[in-house]
Amino acid sequence: MDTEARDTEEFALPRSRAANERLHALIPGGAHTYAKGDDQYPEHLAPVISHGRGAHVWDVDGNRYVEYGSGLRSVSLGHAHPRVVEAVRRELERGGNFVRPSVVEIEAAERFLATVPTADMVKFAKNGSDATTAAVRLARAATGRARVAVCADHPFFSVDDWFIGTTPMAAGIPATTTDLTMRFPYGDLPATEELLGRYEGEIACLILEPATQTEPPPGYLAGLRALADRHGCVLVFDEMITGFRWSEAGAQGLYGVVPDLSTFGKALGNGFAVSALAGRRELMERGGLRHSGERVFLLSTTHGAETHALAAAMAVQRVYTEEGVTARLHALGERLATGVREAAAAMGVADHVVVRGRASNLVFATLDADGRPSQEYRTLFLHRLLAGGVLAPSFVVSSALDDADVEHTVDVVAQACAVYRKALDAGGPAPWLTGRPVKPVFRRLA
Repeated sequence: MDTEARDTEEFALPRSRAANERLHALIPGGAHTYAKGDDQYPEHLAPVISHGRGAHVWDVDGNRYVEYGSGLRSVSLGHAHPRVVEAVRRELERGGNFVRPSVVEIEAAERFLATVPTADMVKFAKNGSDATTAAVRLARAATGRARVAVCADHPFFSVDDWFIGTTPMAAGIPATTTDLTMRFPYGDLPATEELLGRYEGEIACLILEPATQTEPPPGYLAGLRALADRHGCVLVFDEMITGFRWSEAGAQGLYGVVPDLSTFGKALGNGFAVSALAGRRELMERGGLRHSGERVFLLSTTHGAETHALAAAMAVQRVYTEEGVTARLHALGERLATGVREAAAAMGVADHVVVRGRASNLVFATLDADGRPSQEYRTLFLHRLLAGGVLAPSFVVSSALDDADVEHTVDVVAQACAVYRKALDAGGPAPWLTGRPVKPVFRRLA
């Protein structure tokens, strides 16, 4: 179906709706990632995807969309990128998993450490949670301390108990586990120093995303590095999002501050399941065989070194470095952000539809008449985007977008903002909503 031909008021997804019912009957939550749940979209308007190519996806109803935030930021080169697919295909024909390490593991480690030269060793896994939890375990083993300090301003670090117990979805997690995880605010060195002083000698590590929707304050990351050294704890950078999108070597490569450990994923595999824990040799080797200390069960996964996933990661790194992908992501994001802001301003909603973040990692906020975040207005905005052929839980770009995609997105945003203005003038979006509003992922009750 041509996206230009849809009538917003009649936009419906009957096949997707039926598929969502089948999903819920078989899979708790109807998806394998909560952020992909149909509660994140207007009621009965959560498309179920048939296939994707480049910056576009098609749903089972036949609608084509310009897609943002592809694979929760993992598909940064676009779907079915030819160089990645070809690298994967070559390895699939040679076998994917063996009883001993493959030579591909050597090549992948060498390639990764050349891309991220601030690390001495790397170990691959399949998802980000395993890598961040391994970093926490390693920090605890190295320091002999039990407490972990996570950045309070970052929404997600792991599905494991040490982190999920601190969220509203803490059911099933003992308080004794949750009580060991502390929080510190991003950008506030005095508050972090106070926390470290209050629990002197008890905190094993500081773990944070090195950058967020705003740039780190001048000297902040270097100050954290100094605090960690002074208090004898491990500094961990979660580079799941910043890896490759900030620079090929992540935020640590851009800002020049070296953590003790760092974790990568998402963009590393362009949709294929691969993550990495990397860091200083003296720490990483504790999970190995060539030391005299107590062994750490660092990472040991049956599928962690599947050859096709490592081949995908190597291909991604080659494409990034050879084709200047990070610079392209920033250029596309700048163009999109400028267009969206101009469209919002032209419709009189610049203070209500707000684009935030680094150009390569844009999100948007939907604010009510009083400037407060609103799930109802988000629902209205998402409905209009979907009906216009734009699937955008965020405005995170992939390098597969072209100028026409960005232009189309800005046009659809302008139409959505016109309705947004009407809703503001009417005192609320209720007349334009057709069901329950979208919901936050982290909430106590379904």
